[in-house]
Amino acid sequence: MQSALGVLYPPQCVSCDAPTDTDFALCGACWRDTPFIEGLVCDLCGDPLPGEDDGTPIHCDGCLAMDRPWAQGRAAMVYGGNARRLVLAMKHGDRPELARAAAPWLARAAAPLVTPDTLIVPMPIHWSRLFRRRYNQSAELARYLAREMNIDHIPDALQRTRRTRPHDGMDVDARFANMQGAIEPHPKKGGGIAGRSVLLLDDVMTSGASLDAATRACLLAGADHVRVLALARVTRDA
Repeated sequence: MQSALGVLYPPQCVSCDAPTDTDFALCGACWRDTPFIEGLVCDLCGDPLPGEDDGTPIHCDGCLAMDRPWAQGRAAMVYGGNARRLVLAMKHGDRPELARAAAPWLARAAAPLVTPDTLIVPMPIHWSRLFRRRYNQSAELARYLAREMNIDHIPDALQRTRRTRPHDGMDVDARFANMQGAIEPHPKKGGGIAGRSVLLLDDVMTSGASLDAATRACLLAGADHVRVLALARVTRDA
């Protein structure tokens, strides 16, 4: 049956539909156009940095200038090129299945952050956006990453209590002000965070304002500590 399906529906690139060897993969051309993050990165936000990675944690200027409430952070890709197209397709193009393709990329980035007691918690979206979009892209990423790494996750441990304004065009201070008090532990599901090492997952990290609010909600719920992970990281050069 599987071989017959393979003939009828051969594997295609999740980005451009070109033939591939396996399902939920990128073709060679799209892989080359996807800026995966390698080498030395900021230990708090995953921003790529110049120099060689000798295993010593280093922080970027942005993280040195502000108090990050989380312990460590990573990202799988720079938000540019094909990475941007994939994120936008998943978020606004009704393609939640792209989360399955992203799981191995996220797992590689998450490897330094995961411990045996890690719990994956996705960034929540407001109910009105969930109603319109029909899915939370971060929850889809969390579901497939949990399966890929065989670790626990709670898809609704956090809730967004008010609909925040889009961050496009806002400076850093306005983004943080916009997120003030917008995320809280879920009254019924949030208790599962207590005492756990939380890996907080979002699709894109820019200033870190949303992850800051969500991290503080996790700590309020009793998380032992929080690490953050994004599928894509906006950088100055992207």
